[in-house]
Amino acid sequence: MSTTPTDRLRTLLEPLAAEAGLDLEEVKVTQAGSRRQVQIDVDADGGVDLDAIAEFSRLVGQALDDSDLMGDAPYVLEVGSPGAERPLNEPRHWRRATGRLAAIKLVDGAELTARVLESDEDGALVEVQPVKGRGRPKERRLEFAEIARARVQVEFNRKDEELLDAAADIADTDEEEEEA
Repeated sequence: MSTTPTDRLRTLLEPLAAEAGLDLEEVKVTQAGSRRQVQIDVDADGGVDLDAIAEFSRLVGQALDDSDLMGDAPYVLEVGSPGAERPLNEPRHWRRATGRLAAIKLVDGAELTARVLESDEDGALVEVQPVKGRGRPKERRLEFAEIARARVQVEFNRKDEELLDAAADIADTDEEEEEA
């Protein structure tokens, strides 16, 4: 039986998230002065948009008001998504990070930066980036049991091949129209 307030809150919210087509990623309750702050992160395949977050926030607020979980004390509710540099803790996180760069620390202490190529319930196939840009990237299969922690990395200067190809196609079409 759930004993902590966060566990009881998670038990209340998981069915609401599932009904909304969302995964309940994190629930955190902290004291902020005389109020409690309830922070909830949700995600879904393909990400979540602001409308989905707003609707889920409304459902959560109603559920909390209808229950006695928060008692009579005031609280502030914040519903959001895990963010750009999200931790990769579950197989679904790895699946959603396909194509993204991740900083990975292995249980043996080794650290690597790798692009997530694909994943399943047991591990992920990654493309390990060369150290200091020397050499070529190498594919490596990592079992989740080998990974101590991993986090998605933000890339500001990635040159996505598909976007470059699309931009080249647009430029070619524009040039052809100018010549006609």
